[in-house]
Amino acid sequence: MKKTLFDKVWDSHIVKSIEEGPDVLFIDRHMVHEVTSPVAFLGLKNRGISVLHPEKTFATADHNTPTLNQHLPVADPLSRNQLKALEENAKEHGISYWGLGHQKNGIVHVVGPEYGITQPGATIVCGDSHTSTHGAFGAIAFGIGTSEVEMVLATQCIMQPKPKKMRITIDGNLNHGVTPKDVALFIISQLTTSGATGYFVEYAGEVFRTLSMEGRMTVCNLSIEMGARGGMIAPDEKTFAYIKDREFTPKGSAWEKAMGYWNTLYTDEGAVFDKEFIFDGSEIDPMITFGTNPGMGMSITKAIPKAEEIQGSAATYAKSLEYMGYHEGEKMIGKPIDYVFIGSCTNGRIEDFRAFAQIVKGHKRAPNVTAWLVPGSHKVLNSIKEEGLLEIFESAGFQLREPGCSACLAMNDDKIPAGKYAVSTSNRNFEGRQGPGARTLLASPLVAAAAAITGKITDPRTLI
Repeated sequence: MKKTLFDKVWDSHIVKSIEEGPDVLFIDRHMVHEVTSPVAFLGLKNRGISVLHPEKTFATADHNTPTLNQHLPVADPLSRNQLKALEENAKEHGISYWGLGHQKNGIVHVVGPEYGITQPGATIVCGDSHTSTHGAFGAIAFGIGTSEVEMVLATQCIMQPKPKKMRITIDGNLNHGVTPKDVALFIISQLTTSGATGYFVEYAGEVFRTLSMEGRMTVCNLSIEMGARGGMIAPDEKTFAYIKDREFTPKGSAWEKAMGYWNTLYTDEGAVFDKEFIFDGSEIDPMITFGTNPGMGMSITKAIPKAEEIQGSAATYAKSLEYMGYHEGEKMIGKPIDYVFIGSCTNGRIEDFRAFAQIVKGHKRAPNVTAWLVPGSHKVLNSIKEEGLLEIFESAGFQLREPGCSACLAMNDDKIPAGKYAVSTSNRNFEGRQGPGARTLLASPLVAAAAAITGKITDPRTLI
């Protein structure tokens, strides 16, 4: 029987199939952070049980962490308590814990791949929706709720109905200035935020094969924003080169054995998907969102669509534009902005900061712009310094912050003020996502950099 990549990984992890019900799935890697884990650990305590496989669980602090003065006590009491709870729970159960100040600390979906925790053919879960990031390595990775976090801690298994399968193929060459973030925003604009609901997506085609591993992670990260359970890309030589010799990857004969399995992880010719989409990479431009969900995206050079041109409720569309202070038919180019944020599990890797530096080098930050440059991990932070990017940023008037989720979700001190416009490289632009009343425009690091030095929405291709 011909199998898809998804089938091969999912089926090999089934412990038990429940007739007309979910599968009991074994989980290879469990990532935890301070927000969704405290209640799960409390559940274990109340039941008098421990973590079944602490060596398969990895904890890091990221959502509630400040991005300035991390050497000082955390001021916010809720954040401080959640961070303390994670530290204590990890210590009690013998779990690897990378808290504030630890050299391996960073955003959970950044540090996982950096240290080889993320591997092809694995099942990976975390109490965070953007766990789909890890699918870039040919893994099945998805977010889970707090009760499910407790289930995995206790049993190393989870009960899940098997999703349907979707393949999105993009061939051709990307245009100048088009990044993986633009590819993802383009797909979501075509499918809408519910277009992949109930599916696990495989990305295939020339465009995805040519992307770096960082770029693949960005695309898989945003799978959830079109309703998918997750997204994945078949592993190849780029994948193997990226993970080889990292701390938690197999070594010696174990590596050779693993490669024997990893080389089987591809979709068989003739395997059937429940739904397929095909796009041409040459049709994708630098993208930007104009509304209040990631599906409300467009080419940066075009005008905001009219209500009759979009799918969904006209009233909802009007409400979204009212919140953003925009109108149908307006051009996005030239619109003033107030904040720029580069970071998050979507675009907080070294490749993203290299792209940002490419634009800002030799320029100055616009005086009307507040910019937050937040690396996704200490490893990224160190690379920024070692590669001379920090000098470029500081010469242009930018300050580099310390690792964390930062302004992605306003669970820390980095909040966009009400009414202000923020060009953000993160993953969501819902009302209030980056702070009560904040207006978020999702974009690539190149678009963010162009806005940071011009003070307005600018096509980055004019500056490269």
